[in-house]
Amino acid sequence: MIIDSHQHFWNYEIEKHSWINDEMKVIRRDFLPKDLKPIYNQHSITGCVAVQADQTLEENDFLLKLAADNNFIKGVVGWLDLQNNNIEKSIEQYASNSLFKGVRHIVQGEEDPNFVLRKSFSNGVSLLEKYQLSYDILVFPHQLGATLEFIERFPNQKFVIDHIAKPYIKDGFYSGWATLINAISKHENVYCKLSGMITEADYKQWNYEQIVPYMELILASFGPKRIMFGSDWPVCLVAGNYNEVKKLVSQFVTRLSNSEQAAFWGENAIEFYNL
Repeated sequence: MIIDSHQHFWNYEIEKHSWINDEMKVIRRDFLPKDLKPIYNQHSITGCVAVQADQTLEENDFLLKLAADNNFIKGVVGWLDLQNNNIEKSIEQYASNSLFKGVRHIVQGEEDPNFVLRKSFSNGVSLLEKYQLSYDILVFPHQLGATLEFIERFPNQKFVIDHIAKPYIKDGFYSGWATLINAISKHENVYCKLSGMITEADYKQWNYEQIVPYMELILASFGPKRIMFGSDWPVCLVAGNYNEVKKLVSQFVTRLSNSEQAAFWGENAIEFYNL
């Protein structure tokens, strides 16, 4: 059983998706379930978790409708304004939908490196556990210090690091990222997705050997029971195709036992997101 724990859908709009720059123009188009389903059939993918790419409630509704209409979409990670004083009403509303599994804020886009430590943001996050919702952490390496302090505030909240915290693989930077990721991994309520790695390397010249040290650090830190597969489709298409993304991690996890591989490919995502 293979669960893709991280992928996106969108109807492309220039303003809404302004983060798709000229280097990424290959993904300036619509990406919907009808585009992904044949790829999943080809690669024997059982199902997926659809993750927000736009910070609106309309995005939640869009993804939940897709999930209701396509049974291979097993859950949705949406967006909520966690800094809103009346946030619990929104949390309660969306948590009542069994397909709504968690929340994500695009913290990597915030100029304040300590954004996650804001009292208003923490107040919102503090309510997620009550409604059995997870939180996806999307940050750059320079935000990991604040992230460590942030997760220490919530020892019972389920967290997952997206895209191994986007280390600067292209530039070969490693040590600072590795030190903080290792410290974060000591908190057993935190998981990590082996996802989004080829787009942090050189889009045209990345290779397996270049990315292995980063995957090795994640495995050593989190262990096989707290890591999960994610394709980051269609963003991955900027640097490769679905087959290349899957092959990258497939080659790496051959070092694991059969039961550990089963955990990585699907069981960990099922447990984390209550799929």
